[in-house]
Amino acid sequence: MMRVLDGIKVINLAVNLPGPAAAQRLSRMGAEVIKVEPPAGDPMECYFADWYRAMAAGHTVVKLDLKVPEGKRILLDLLGSADVLITATRPSAMARLGLDVETLQDLFPRLCQVMITGYPAPRDNEAGHDLTYQASMGLVDPPHMPRTLLSDMAGSELAVSAVLALLFNRERCGNGGHQVVPLSEAVAAFAEPLRFGSTLPGASLGGGIPEYNIYKTLDGWVAVAALEPHFKQRLEDALNIATFEGYRAAFAGQSSDYWQEWGKELDLPIETVR
Repeated sequence: MMRVLDGIKVINLAVNLPGPAAAQRLSRMGAEVIKVEPPAGDPMECYFADWYRAMAAGHTVVKLDLKVPEGKRILLDLLGSADVLITATRPSAMARLGLDVETLQDLFPRLCQVMITGYPAPRDNEAGHDLTYQASMGLVDPPHMPRTLLSDMAGSELAVSAVLALLFNRERCGNGGHQVVPLSEAVAAFAEPLRFGSTLPGASLGGGIPEYNIYKTLDGWVAVAALEPHFKQRLEDALNIATFEGYRAAFAGQSSDYWQEWGKELDLPIETVR
């Protein structure tokens, strides 16, 4: 990745997932990252230690109690030479600490602040997590839990975009700024295919057409995504099929790895379901 952020210093106050994931992306772009954790550390280290270490790789980790004057003083000293601040604490809690966005902007006019929240104002102090944000967008299929933390990962990418936009704007106008990244809105963008009906059961991208579907093989499943007409034509000509029944019968006759290699040879999008 291009190190376009060489010389940029990021202070990350966020724990758990979205903030640290965003900070890691910025680090890979060349930024220096100082991760400020509470005295008890980041809960992520207890849940998924390997993932925590991967996200904190190359960062300087400092433990501070921001509820005591000395901890707050050290943080303000760090912010004095920082370009970016990432937070994921509720705005009301930041205000109680005297670290609200307005106060920090007055103290550090060139600071670019990205605040990750659960919901946009006026709900920005409500509790939530990835599961509840996905549930609110119709992305949970009970009784199954989500296969990935989509809200958190989408939020981390929006946080990175917000940092880059604020830094770019600072180059033009000289001052920093702030941007709120609500996780519920981050996942809402990823729910657009569902909202417009394209991935609903029976829709064209929801299992309604044979050329874009999953099929049982001798030893598992394959994903077939021959959506474009030239892919569909090549696939159906090669296998002499045209219906769901034909597709199912054809793919059931060989292993998943066979079909993946076969797809590569014919330049067709076929992948084993891992």
